[in-house]
Amino acid sequence: MSMMKKKKHRDELIGVQILQGLIFRHHRRRRRFHHLLPLLSAVTGCLLLLFAILLFLSPPISNHSGRHLLTLNTSFNNGVEVRMNVEKENVFRVPMSEGRLSLALWTSNQSNFFYGCSNASDNFLSAEMHTQPNRYLLIATSGGLNQQRTGIVDAVVAAYILNATLVVPKLDQKSFWKDASNFSEIFDVDWFMRYLSKDVKIIKQLPEKAGKVITTRAPRKCNQKCYETRILPIFYKKSVQAVQLTKFDYRLSNRLDVGLQKLRCRVNYHALRFTDPILDMGMKLVERMRMKSKHYVALHLRFEPDMLAFSGCYYGGGVKEMKELGAIRKRWKTLHTKNPEKERRHGKCPLSPEEVGLMLRALGFGNDVHIYVASGEVYGGEETLAPLKTLFPNFHTKETLASKEELAVFSSYSSRMAALDFIVCDESDVFFANNNGNMAKLLAGKRRYFGHKPTIRPNAKKLYRLFLDHDNMKWEEFASHVRTFQVGFMGEPNEVKPGRGEFHEHPLPCICEKPEARAIKDSTFQSRALINNGEVNDDGLSEDEKDLSETEYAEDVNSIRVGEIISD
Repeated sequence: MSMMKKKKHRDELIGVQILQGLIFRHHRRRRRFHHLLPLLSAVTGCLLLLFAILLFLSPPISNHSGRHLLTLNTSFNNGVEVRMNVEKENVFRVPMSEGRLSLALWTSNQSNFFYGCSNASDNFLSAEMHTQPNRYLLIATSGGLNQQRTGIVDAVVAAYILNATLVVPKLDQKSFWKDASNFSEIFDVDWFMRYLSKDVKIIKQLPEKAGKVITTRAPRKCNQKCYETRILPIFYKKSVQAVQLTKFDYRLSNRLDVGLQKLRCRVNYHALRFTDPILDMGMKLVERMRMKSKHYVALHLRFEPDMLAFSGCYYGGGVKEMKELGAIRKRWKTLHTKNPEKERRHGKCPLSPEEVGLMLRALGFGNDVHIYVASGEVYGGEETLAPLKTLFPNFHTKETLASKEELAVFSSYSSRMAALDFIVCDESDVFFANNNGNMAKLLAGKRRYFGHKPTIRPNAKKLYRLFLDHDNMKWEEFASHVRTFQVGFMGEPNEVKPGRGEFHEHPLPCICEKPEARAIKDSTFQSRALINNGEVNDDGLSEDEKDLSETEYAEDVNSIRVGEIISD
């Protein structure tokens, strides 16, 4: 009996010892875990920090201004599928042809009710009556071809105001474009002098016995009274017979009396004619475009590195883009820092080639449409152009239409190459101006004067939000918004209010209306205001930089290659 009790006691003791051992090992393991806990926490923290850094440095999944590649997929209703965000259920599908292309896209509504009219009135004094003897005006223009063209036009008007004989203007041969061409190598100088002979006396060179020459500069936007009070008195100084005005671009006011505005139009649309070699080559390019298609669209792309740098805009190219464009921006010593988002929000950024392509497709231009592109070196090269070429494979430039041998006599001169682009764009059925620079304004004005040929200017302020969110909507919704926003920006008559707009773009004093036109004018403005929520395209001049966007930025540049801006 006692033996059984002892055995039972021993068994209980052994059980207690085993239990104590288990508890001891458990506590020891817990102590070891507590020792490891700080190390595990540190490792976890490092991993989380590394993950956060990678998320910060990686590009966003969707960026409205980034360069997206188009993915073709013709299995979806014979359309082009553009996958901007593969995680979206609603894929943004761009059709091969929008299906809305009609004759209306190639012509301007109501254009038959308007015509160019710039003849001088009976009370406009002739050159013989108002020109003072031994009084000469010399003009030194500034900038590229089209910037200089505005100076030449205004130089004739300035000479008329000053009652002076105009010496054929000198072209800018030093700054920026470094083109050694003179006036007679770009424009038909004899035609220029002969056509304007009734308005202003023009000579090719200053007479040797002309006396003292005073060099000065007229203020920007100088009106008739300004010239009469600030420039005219110089001629009354002793022995002074000639005044030379330098950097002559946009030195004449937008607002002058009708007689002087009509003189501007006679110069710009009739007297300034390119030389025969330029005209002949330009028209060859036009004929070759016509051989490819009955109609064609001309696109002034303006997506060169200098343009993007000056605009202060950002296009999603990351650190590389910011460094490259930042280096170019340093060439303009007085250029202030710009906020990219603010510039885009205010409609001051050129559309990317992809955005241009999407906009044209939304307006109704299918992939069979032929496009002539006037452009210099495109920022990003073929990679940037790829989406546009995918949407519009019939893509042409002067270099693809003509041989190197044909272009050899022009290729070393940026102004002559720009003149070729000007001709092809002017002769196009539709002109798309991707920014509001000198070439765009001059062509828009000329196309209005000669029949209001369609001229598309993106309503960039409205389109900004649309391109920001376009990968979140169906194509039909996107296209509908584009067509709505572009009302008032398609080159139709009466797109701006009378008295508003930059003259070279809207030469309203030189466009006359047939009686039938007056009946439709009020209704046009009312419907446009309703479509754009009361915001009529008055294209006002509340901001001087609007028409200085391509006039001043070249003045301080000394080292940009000629090829960088070939179509200014």
